[in-house]
Amino acid sequence: MNGFVLTVLVLGPALLAEGLLARYEVLAYGAGWRRPVAALPEGVPYARGAAADAPPAAYLVYLDGIGKRRVRDSRDGGALVKALLAGAPELRVLGQVQPYSPLAAPLAERPVWARLRRRAGLLLFLHNVMQIFVAADHRYRPLYNRAVGSQIADQLRLAGYRPGSGVPVVLLSYSGGAQVATGAAGTLRALLGTPPLLITLGGFHNGANDLTDAAHLHRLTSASDRVERVGTWIFPQRRRLWRTSGWNRAVRAGRITVHALDPATHVGPRSYISPTALLPDGTSHLDRTAALVVTLVRDHYRLAARPGAPATKR
Repeated sequence: MNGFVLTVLVLGPALLAEGLLARYEVLAYGAGWRRPVAALPEGVPYARGAAADAPPAAYLVYLDGIGKRRVRDSRDGGALVKALLAGAPELRVLGQVQPYSPLAAPLAERPVWARLRRRAGLLLFLHNVMQIFVAADHRYRPLYNRAVGSQIADQLRLAGYRPGSGVPVVLLSYSGGAQVATGAAGTLRALLGTPPLLITLGGFHNGANDLTDAAHLHRLTSASDRVERVGTWIFPQRRRLWRTSGWNRAVRAGRITVHALDPATHVGPRSYISPTALLPDGTSHLDRTAALVVTLVRDHYRLAARPGAPATKR
């Protein structure tokens, strides 16, 4: 009991502080008090893969899960992005977008967090968790969606994307990144002139965002992914009874395709992106996930290249 009380005393104020800070950032963006950061640190490329001097087959933006803290890092040390580039060198891949910062400011590089991160790793985790719930909150969701959608569009332009060119854009999101990806679709279509393809990997999101501005959504999931199941339980818009939610309207319209990646888990040694967990045929979970993403992206840009191909599925 003493341990429980101590946990509550520690986490209670931390959650309250994080909730206030998370709201402050999106409100600061909306009020124009601070401008989003667009430039990347010296030595960090705006994209990897196909050269920018000619239009690539597609641009892929990777929106990582809540472990995202810096411009460079991802939960797997960049292994998924490397596997995608190895399988599809014709793509330009961006991994620097900060899905949990409307101001595009990497959390671990802020001065106050830089002093705390060695002793307060839990706070870094809680910050991004709270940002997901701010992005899902109906009071802040439109502003958050516009902020991160604009951030993605800016990074795509800096990486060589030309609005109106028709080059396909893909948002690959892991876990909580799905909340941001589903929300950014409308802004991206308006700013770039093309409906983005959405691919969610263990997507944790509330299902409230309108998906009519997305070309399609591919849901990569697993029966062993408990984190995604929690999301479908705590957010009523993901349940079938909430027929008017953006998610359920998209399901009925045939705009969502489900791909089972059993027996992968959300995190850990058997996760979707584990290089050591093997399937019966010897393929690693990482290689299977990367191969499926590459197949979905190629199918999308080949379809988009056909004469008279529809801009999006309505």
